[in-house]
Amino acid sequence: MDAALSYLPELLKGLGTTLELTFASLLLGCTLALLFTLVLTLRIRVLNSLVRLQILLFTGTPLLVQIFLIYYGPAQFDLFKNSRLWPLLSEPWFCAMLALALNSAAYSTQLFKGAIDNVAPGEWEACYALGMTKAQSLRNVILPHAVRRALPAYGNEMILIMKGSSLASTITLMDLMGYASRLNARTYDTLTVFTMAGVIYLVLTGIMTLLVRLLERKALAFSR
Repeated sequence: MDAALSYLPELLKGLGTTLELTFASLLLGCTLALLFTLVLTLRIRVLNSLVRLQILLFTGTPLLVQIFLIYYGPAQFDLFKNSRLWPLLSEPWFCAMLALALNSAAYSTQLFKGAIDNVAPGEWEACYALGMTKAQSLRNVILPHAVRRALPAYGNEMILIMKGSSLASTITLMDLMGYASRLNARTYDTLTVFTMAGVIYLVLTGIMTLLVRLLERKALAFSR
């Protein structure tokens, strides 16, 4: 027990990076998912096909592979190395965040699109009766309603992204798992180190679950 507590300060050094990575990924991923949902619902040519391709790639391949490709891939091409984007693409934090965000966007788009498909036809008809176009109806009425309906499932996606952020340590990012790996390499106390890391992730998951439930209650109360 004393050994476990002595490891805690070292592990908590990576907590801030884990939280920053999680919330930045969720923010960008949710923004992209809403845009992708609009594209799919409005059936915008070319963009519609690109969004479907993005969903196929990021839901059909492992997150770890996506992180590796985004971090190590651009370094293989002079086009990227000589571009203004290289300072970002060479940063482990940015690459991990981008991979998590694109992965989250792919799954979240499916959630939001499914919620829109389940909206009663009467809601669309009511919007049209008020003189709204399809785009206006979608942006102002249908999409906000659908997002509230999809919130319970999206809460699970948020938790998955938080846990998935642990893979960022594989590209040298010193997050919670990064410090756990370094501590394990120094102490060889594998069971204790990773048990403590698991407990911290469990606490984070519990807190996020409570926050999502509170958000669900407010959203559902607002929709009544």
